[in-house]
Amino acid sequence: MNNSMNFNRTLMGSTEALKADVLPIKVAPAGALESSRPNPEVCADPKARRRFTAAYKLRILQQSDSFTEPGQMGAFLRKEGIYSSNLRTWRRQREKGILDSLTPKKRGRKEMDKNPLSETVAKLQKENQRLMGQLDKAQAIIEVQKKISEILGLSLLNEGNPA
Repeated sequence: MNNSMNFNRTLMGSTEALKADVLPIKVAPAGALESSRPNPEVCADPKARRRFTAAYKLRILQQSDSFTEPGQMGAFLRKEGIYSSNLRTWRRQREKGILDSLTPKKRGRKEMDKNPLSETVAKLQKENQRLMGQLDKAQAIIEVQKKISEILGLSLLNEGNPA
């Protein structure tokens, strides 16, 4: 210790070394007090909804049925992170024999059954569009033929009557 004090005295003045040995001052960096406080803001990302498999539910029910001592059930529920209402619901489902209800249901809209006539309707609509295109072409050709016959008909009348 004396060696370090002598070393410090040689680097600094003797009064400065004594002050440093007697009063060690720790200066907190800027913002250190703010970082020690918990953040009061609410987290923006909520936890995802948990989904329990049928095997997990059955395992939990078997373990919960085996408890005999008071307090074991509460400790088990805390360890697993589930509520007693989950157990009550799962037990009712097990008693009813509803094994399908033990598996998580797909959320959202249910898929609609396909109409058996939808393929036929789509096929007929496609054929109708094709035929409408052919009809438009045929009408355009007929219009052109009418115009040509009018032009030729007028010129033939003029040539036949030299008036």
